[in-house]
Amino acid sequence: MEAQNLLSGFFPNYKIPLIQASKKPFSSYLPSNPSFQSYNCVSFKTHHSPCLKGSLKKIFFCVNASENAVLEEKDYKKPRVVKRKKLAVFISGGGSNFKSVHEACFEGLVHGDIVVLVTNKPDCGGAEYARNKEIPVVLFPRTKDAPDGLSPSDLVAALRRLEVDFILLAGYLKLIPAELIQAYPRSILNIHPSLLPAFGGKGYYGMKVHKAVIASGARYSGPTIHFVDEHYDTGRILAQRVVPVLANDTAEDLAARVLHEEHQLYVEVTAALCEERLIWREDGVPLIQNKENPNELYPAEECDIHADILTTA
Repeated sequence: MEAQNLLSGFFPNYKIPLIQASKKPFSSYLPSNPSFQSYNCVSFKTHHSPCLKGSLKKIFFCVNASENAVLEEKDYKKPRVVKRKKLAVFISGGGSNFKSVHEACFEGLVHGDIVVLVTNKPDCGGAEYARNKEIPVVLFPRTKDAPDGLSPSDLVAALRRLEVDFILLAGYLKLIPAELIQAYPRSILNIHPSLLPAFGGKGYYGMKVHKAVIASGARYSGPTIHFVDEHYDTGRILAQRVVPVLANDTAEDLAARVLHEEHQLYVEVTAALCEERLIWREDGVPLIQNKENPNELYPAEECDIHADILTTA
């Protein structure tokens, strides 16, 4: 069938019979046609593969007596095309993770674009950054102090109109309503500055998390990226990074160390999300495929990366 399709591009009126592929080269002689001058033959080698049935190798076209068109050896298989994803980011403050993801999109590290920023604080630093970058800013939720804010159903409708694929929470301090979770199942991520399930839940945000980690005597901390459900910080964990808690750390010291890892991890996870490299294990645990080797799954290789921290800290 590949041969039929390939030949039809050169000889639209010519049909060759379907022939079972052979390991040996074979030739098909074309009938004379006044519209062609001296096209004598077409010959090509075929190759059978258990994975790619009927793929063609080293195809030679005898175009006329003096010319040969040679196609390089490769499998004629359409590459998988992944559409560029549209992202919505939710923030309540400066939005440093929002900025790092936006820069990664701009630089081509993420196969997606931030098409809207949602915030409950329209005067925050992240909202100002979004306006400077001509990213639409939406106020949510509607409250007595913010009557211009959207209701949950209005927000869902707005995101649908913008064709948003995924939602990233990046320091958004409000609980996500059930309407939004139901509208975007397995499509809302949050980043938290501790190794969940430790030091998570209502009231654990910002510097409060790092103070609690130090006060507990924990030796390790780090960011967690998880899917969002209807409660604070209880959704399925997707990715984590480990950083040491040093003996003389202040909350500010630890916060800076964790934030550095947050910026890198959120970009990497967003890139995987936009490239459709997420798979779900049978027990409901989400995993990330390695871009270079899809057989390698996070968290295995991620744990290996940070093994030196665990053994030397």
